[in-house]
Amino acid sequence: MSGTKLHYKSNLRDIRFCLFELFDIGKTSLGKAPFGAMDEASALDALQGLETLCTEEIAAGFADSDRTPLTLDGEGNVTLPAALVKNLNAYYDGEWHRLDLPERLGGFGAPPSMRWAAFELVSGAHASLGFYFFGMVLARILDGLGTGPQKERFVKNIIERRWGGSMVLTEPDAGSDVGAGKTKARHVGGEVWEIEGVKRFITNGDFNGAENIVHLVLARPEGAAQGTKGLSMFIVPKFWVNEDGSLGERNGVYCTNIEKKMGIKASATCEMTFGDRKPARGLLVGDAHDGIRQMFHVIEQARMGVGIKSMSTLSTAYLNALAYTKERVQGPDLLRAADKSSPRVRIIEHPDVRRMLMAQKAHAEGMRALCLFAAVVQDQVDILGGHDAGEAKGVDRLNDLLLPLVKGYCSDKAYELLGLSLQCFGGSGYCQDYPVEQYIRDQKIDSLYEGTTHIQAQDLFFRKVAKDGGQTLQALLGQIKATLAAEVGGAALVSDRTLLARALGDVEGIFGAMMGKTQESLYHVGLQANRVLASLAELVIGWLLVRSSAIASERLSESDGAERAFYTGKMAASRWFCANVLPTATLTRRLIEGGDLSLMQVPEAAF
Repeated sequence: MSGTKLHYKSNLRDIRFCLFELFDIGKTSLGKAPFGAMDEASALDALQGLETLCTEEIAAGFADSDRTPLTLDGEGNVTLPAALVKNLNAYYDGEWHRLDLPERLGGFGAPPSMRWAAFELVSGAHASLGFYFFGMVLARILDGLGTGPQKERFVKNIIERRWGGSMVLTEPDAGSDVGAGKTKARHVGGEVWEIEGVKRFITNGDFNGAENIVHLVLARPEGAAQGTKGLSMFIVPKFWVNEDGSLGERNGVYCTNIEKKMGIKASATCEMTFGDRKPARGLLVGDAHDGIRQMFHVIEQARMGVGIKSMSTLSTAYLNALAYTKERVQGPDLLRAADKSSPRVRIIEHPDVRRMLMAQKAHAEGMRALCLFAAVVQDQVDILGGHDAGEAKGVDRLNDLLLPLVKGYCSDKAYELLGLSLQCFGGSGYCQDYPVEQYIRDQKIDSLYEGTTHIQAQDLFFRKVAKDGGQTLQALLGQIKATLAAEVGGAALVSDRTLLARALGDVEGIFGAMMGKTQESLYHVGLQANRVLASLAELVIGWLLVRSSAIASERLSESDGAERAFYTGKMAASRWFCANVLPTATLTRRLIEGGDLSLMQVPEAAF
């Protein structure tokens, strides 16, 4: 039905609030090198233009792409639904792939904060679509890591000729244990290597509409060490690229199966076989055997994108549910239920429906603030000179700390809250008349790929906190303490700040308890890390919502109409989150402090 095809409800007003009121990128990012070409007016125009494309065109392919199967021919070529190809062409024809590319590569020079705001719009409108533009990510990666000849050979071609791209890590027997991969690389002379092996779950490993697809592949050179340190990263194109940039013959990499999935069905999740039918030739990236470190530049982009996809899906699901509850009439007001003649009311007037709506609103807006907080930190990394620049290192470490929260928390919590979105529709939400059932199917993958939630939680605890002695964590908590000390929002936000302060103390207690328990056994991390991740994420979200509420309280008196309603909603979301979510940190602290290892002693037969 038309309501499904035009499903997408964006929240451009809240995106603008986060970027230009909460984080004020007009002063902190735009106009500063390397983002000197874009000012606030052009950024706002760009977001408005992309929002129009997403709501009026890209969203129209959402349902058709889900219900029209992908096909795989005998030559390893995947054909996409026509609606999806139309969406791809509309995006490229509008030059949107150039938004965040640097000017020297023919781009518009937007900062990461704009890149990720734009990605929210695209992934919310059509979850399967956004990752088909992964070639542009690879162009940026190769521009930074490739040799001079590799850049000449690939970067401009990817951008100008709209080539696709994929990241190729997972193997059937290795799964998330990337270091157990068996794919081999053999040096055959000069700069050329031959790759042999089978990879699985490769997002958009093949698809029509792109004349070439460039794969970044992790493989183990002959004689290299076992584990992740023995892996190197190779550029393996579908069609060989000659030294002058022209296309050569079909390379020996083929899609040999398309996974049949619960959701994101229009995303070609491929089994890729290298070197079976003919040699699969590749080039060592940057001429350096540094594969896992290089690949993490790609993985970090993917994890950020997955977290934003989850947040965006929850946001549009909430706004669809909100619209439905304002129209659906059922049951009397609870205060007048005893009177059988009482008029029936719209379900948004029922307390339980309001509870479900506010839970979705507060989390969706809080997750957006979290994601864009990480994005503006990425702006600062680039402004300060990049990952390896001395002045940028502390900011870069903060970005590293935030990524597990963005990916792990948003993907896990969004799936839980999408159940509330569907619940608001009642039985109708279970039907394809409304988009929520597809939202749930399309979103669930987010807590599984690019590192499961628990992988994110262990990454947070071991690599992002323990590895640097908690310095980056303490710097982040210091920002929260500064907000509390400034008493933002004045008297209007006393309750919110009190609850935030208590949650801060509990999260500090959680990390203190965990550091002590790891001396007993690392099993404590295995049992509790997900709780640690959720508690820190909710603390940061609560902090950002309080800051947002303080801004809203200042602007409320000078606003009217839709703007007054918007700022009132910001304050309500902060109040609800602080009162209903932050107190769970107290329980989590008690559970962790009292946690034991008895579960690990339960015999398997007892499960």
